[in-house]
Amino acid sequence: MSTIHPGAIHPPPRVVLDTNIVLDWLVFEDGGMPQLMDAINRRLLAIVTNAACVEELARVLAYPIFKLDGAAQARALERYLAFAEFVPERASLPGIVPRCRDRDDQKFLELAAHAGAAALISKDNAVLGLKRSMKARFDCEVLRPSHTAAWLQNRLPTGG
Repeated sequence: MSTIHPGAIHPPPRVVLDTNIVLDWLVFEDGGMPQLMDAINRRLLAIVTNAACVEELARVLAYPIFKLDGAAQARALERYLAFAEFVPERASLPGIVPRCRDRDDQKFLELAAHAGAAALISKDNAVLGLKRSMKARFDCEVLRPSHTAAWLQNRLPTGG
């Protein structure tokens, strides 16, 4: 694996992380996605979010299955917000933004489109299935976390 140096891509590409990716990063510290976690922590990616995504994250962090007390939930949310750029929500773009089979995931596609995100990172098959449409309509890659390092490497200037 080649090393990506901070500041190598300026400005860093805007990305949308779905809620499960945020949970993997902040709650589970998932060892299966070290390149993505490293890129986020080194701010090689500019995370974008909006009110709908933050509300969902706050709600999911409170699920009893995660056994997070109020302080742990607040820490995870604060850390996410410290890394994220807040993008105001806009009206939906019906017929323009591809429709996701999972209505709960539509917000991530809408955010990626509105924010001009370079990538939407997800493990959700319903989102991943819209890869071609998002690329064609918004030049937005839909990536699995494991593909993020190669994608970032490909964005480096030649000779960088």
